[in-house]
Amino acid sequence: MAYTDKPLVEVSGLSIDFGGQRVLDGLDLRLPPGIHALLGPNGAGKTTLVNILSTLLKPTAGRARVLGLDTQSDRRQVQRRIALTGQYAAVDEGLSGAENLLMMGQLFGLSRGESRRRGDELLERFGLMPARAARVSTYSGGMRRKLDIAVSLIAEPELIFLDEPTTGLDTRSRQALWDEIHRLAGQGTSVFLTTQYLDEAEALAERILVLDGGRIVAEGTAGELKDHVGGATIQLHDASGRLVSEHPTDGTTADVARTLTALAGQHPAHTVTVRKPSMDEVFLQLTGHGAAGHGAPVDPTAETEKTEKTKETAL
Repeated sequence: MAYTDKPLVEVSGLSIDFGGQRVLDGLDLRLPPGIHALLGPNGAGKTTLVNILSTLLKPTAGRARVLGLDTQSDRRQVQRRIALTGQYAAVDEGLSGAENLLMMGQLFGLSRGESRRRGDELLERFGLMPARAARVSTYSGGMRRKLDIAVSLIAEPELIFLDEPTTGLDTRSRQALWDEIHRLAGQGTSVFLTTQYLDEAEALAERILVLDGGRIVAEGTAGELKDHVGGATIQLHDASGRLVSEHPTDGTTADVARTLTALAGQHPAHTVTVRKPSMDEVFLQLTGHGAAGHGAPVDPTAETEKTEKTKETAL
């Protein structure tokens, strides 16, 4: 989707504290329509930012606007134009999968017939059609997660927030969600997703934001972020194709040529490949740790979201 001058999300001086701990620290952000991915280790504040943008949390300082509306003073208007899937499934366990989708479709303003049609389409897409009439209380955790995502996608709103949507999904369902995101984007729906899967961000997002320590430490396309890290690695392979060694360069033709000349003199029968930095290497350099963020403090809103999130976006 081509970017426009009209901002999708606009954040100015956004900060929020929990128990004396600053989780987001003076964020300034302006995003155009499109697909955006927010990366960051555990405790970076990803869920907190999504909850503020989707009106579930009030910031300590600063302001946020979504689709041109203030997330606090225009809260209800924002909720009518967005959808949210958080980290925990929030569907009615007493209803069937089909009934959940029918109810949410009508709450979003779809006709009964359109809600059923769209609901069945999503049930089929996420492999839930055989269980469409079963109570959600009988669903496995993975099935509930897929239904929760389907509920958020039913009305095709202007903006969908997806907070780590593919965690716990099988490969088929993950690909189905990726396909659905691309389809929605092609029809004009914007998507803001958080993820710890770097390949997911690279495959889906037009722009990637890296959040660490409550601040945006980098922003750009996957290619731009890789260029920011810079360099290229020359990999040396023996006659059987086995990787023998790796030789970092600064990526310039002069440095690559020098490295290749030295390798040619030492290993004339070997072959080489040139590898650009991976997203894992980009993330590691930008944040100082891997995407899983082992040992990082837990986002203070991560556990409370289970009770906070009640599909307010449909009310």
